[in-house]
Amino acid sequence: MYNSQLDTFVYVADSGSFSKAAEALFISSTAVIKQINLLESSLDLQLFVRTHRGISLTEAGKSLYTDAKYIIQYSKDSLERARNATRTSEEVIRIGTSLMTPSQFLIELWPKIHEHCPNLKFQLVSYENTPENAREILMNLGRNIDLVAGVFDSGFLEQRKCAALELSKEPICCAVSVHHRLAKKDKLNIQDLFGENLMLIRRDWNSYIDLLRDDIWQHYPQVNIVDFPFYNVNVFNQCESSNDILVAIGNWRNVHPLLKILPVEWDYVIPFGILYSPKPSDQVLSFIYAIADVFGLKL
Repeated sequence: MYNSQLDTFVYVADSGSFSKAAEALFISSTAVIKQINLLESSLDLQLFVRTHRGISLTEAGKSLYTDAKYIIQYSKDSLERARNATRTSEEVIRIGTSLMTPSQFLIELWPKIHEHCPNLKFQLVSYENTPENAREILMNLGRNIDLVAGVFDSGFLEQRKCAALELSKEPICCAVSVHHRLAKKDKLNIQDLFGENLMLIRRDWNSYIDLLRDDIWQHYPQVNIVDFPFYNVNVFNQCESSNDILVAIGNWRNVHPLLKILPVEWDYVIPFGILYSPKPSDQVLSFIYAIADVFGLKL
């Protein structure tokens, strides 16, 4: 799979020190330096600038660091999916799970689903929620992962070439740090957001979010909109550390222990449901029909 020296590279980049990376890896500083030298030699790139004051990433190093964690995680996930494939039978439904695509509600529903499909089993397949991972998984549902739970709109389904069973329209909420002045409230209104930074995902990610964005932009200039490109754990960390307010949904309440998700007195919602291949296997289709029946939906 990937070159394991990438792990050492990430440790050194994160710690800013060969010795600190060595402590974290439980190896000697000499071994860390040797691994970095070998990695630079094999790539024919200088990744770090060494001075008497310490080390820093070169431009090449910064570029590699941006992708290294994804490469490492993707390789691990690929290996896990390969192992899962050897254990998978036609009776197993593989459910993708990440911080942004929680599967807990499906696990809670499993006893009812099992009544409809007693021969089916499910298998959780974890993945890191990066733009690259999410795009690849959704465009290839049925290959390594059969189902993912999440928010969507028609444009999202078209771009990702997947189908969806809508289970609910989830109220759009706001996440705040537990230390934020608004965390004491049980429900927010638009006036509570005046003078605050409101973190909103980029335009065209979801049309339902864009409706909220346009309303705030046109009618509430007292709210400062701060754009971000993609939902991941770093965005939740930023919300907590910056004391900004993050647009979120209730299903993400367990993503960050120091954030509180509050309902807001507005009528904005977003579709939530199960995403699957437009050409699902028979067992996936049976699973979808079972979930629809549990929710009282007609397909």
